[in-house]
Amino acid sequence: MNDILGLAIAVSGGGVLGLLHFGGLWWTLRRALASPRPALWVGASLLLRMACVAGGFVVVSAGDWRKALACLLGFWAARWLVLRTTARLQGRVAQAMDTAAPRPRMPLEAARGPLDEDRGHPADGEAGAA
Repeated sequence: MNDILGLAIAVSGGGVLGLLHFGGLWWTLRRALASPRPALWVGASLLLRMACVAGGFVVVSAGDWRKALACLLGFWAARWLVLRTTARLQGRVAQAMDTAAPRPRMPLEAARGPLDEDRGHPADGEAGAA
């Protein structure tokens, strides 16, 4: 019973580490895009996130390969969860932006170039003019 409890704690510990790592990555990239020094944000975040994850894996696994594997499973599950959540959030933001300010559409006549007029496409009423 202690093995199962230890593995469950390792999975949940890996999940917390994954949420911190991938959530921190998402947050960092959003901040870096608006910053005058994005490389500083990304570099500092990378070092901090990697140090936390590496230290967390060492503490959670406690030298047992099964706990390390369980921790990795939780880390992967958290990655999947953060990807799904951020994609859903980005979709909502994009949808809100599309409904708030519709993009102007180019009329068909403006999209056609001068070469299209010389060729006499069937849309011009000249179907099979050869």
